[in-house]
Amino acid sequence: MQPFTDSAPILDDPAALRERMAEDGYLFVKGLLPRETVAAVRAQALGIAAEEGWLCAGTAIEDGIAETAAACVDPQEPFLKVLRRLYKLEDLHALKHHPHVTGVMAALLEDEVLVHPMLISRNIFPQRPEFTTPPHQDYPHIQGSAETYTAWIPLCDCPAEMGGLAIARGSHRDGVRDFVVSTGAGSIAVTDPLTGRWVNGPFAMGDAVIFHSMTVHTGIANLSDRLRQSIDARFSRASEPVMEICVRPYADIMTWEQVYEGWRRPELQYYWERQNVRVVPMDMQYYERRDSMAFEMAEKGDETARPALMRVIQRDKDAAKRERAQALIARLDEARAAAAG
Repeated sequence: MQPFTDSAPILDDPAALRERMAEDGYLFVKGLLPRETVAAVRAQALGIAAEEGWLCAGTAIEDGIAETAAACVDPQEPFLKVLRRLYKLEDLHALKHHPHVTGVMAALLEDEVLVHPMLISRNIFPQRPEFTTPPHQDYPHIQGSAETYTAWIPLCDCPAEMGGLAIARGSHRDGVRDFVVSTGAGSIAVTDPLTGRWVNGPFAMGDAVIFHSMTVHTGIANLSDRLRQSIDARFSRASEPVMEICVRPYADIMTWEQVYEGWRRPELQYYWERQNVRVVPMDMQYYERRDSMAFEMAEKGDETARPALMRVIQRDKDAAKRERAQALIARLDEARAAAAG
């Protein structure tokens, strides 16, 4: 892979930022956020991880050494249990409102910025490459305006062995790409290998990469011994439509009332309602296609379909689909048990 191009030198040139985004589909910005601001959030997040048994006993919490026996992934319930605690951290949500971040978004969008209420907290255990997020585009998951941008912000230093995020440069110009069912976040993977386009590099705490909703990106396997934590925050014009799930807590794991309990800053709460944003329903075509493929795969005993089926069970409004997914999970469990014994 080629290294990221650092856009920090052009932060004061909005036209240059827009030109680079139009060409590359991403902006990597070294030191976008003050290191001490991110470090304070990291300390809170690692504290929760330690209390929940995600960190190795007898090691310093600040080192983030993962307990491999606790390894789990979204949407497994042990993962969601910790995610609910992380989601209540006021300072975690405040990162997406930092003026250094919203300033870049204002330069890109040239309009009033909507900071999407939904935040995603990523927690990647080491030595489990199957948990790594596959190459995908955000648009099928977030929809609304295609000109929506994601900021991926690590809560720790991410040297090469810890992985991070890779971007397929210029991959945002061809619309929604063909995909297959996969493990990892969203259970969708783009089929085009995009050979020769991939860029990545190490991250220091405070660095961020910002990319277009159509840009193909992927997680890099965490080959260290530490837990890798990061957030995905999204931004669009307040004047453009936003999809309904983007104004709700991630995967409806809790209500905003539960999230906001004990918060100090009212300006961070329900702020999108004051912007009178236009909320639109989700176009289910991408998930319907994913789920149809997953059902067919599971009928043939393909374990790759399991995460997609779990998402159907937890999040789909169609009772018949949920029942079918449950039956297929049970069949996969039976086949796994038979193979083991």
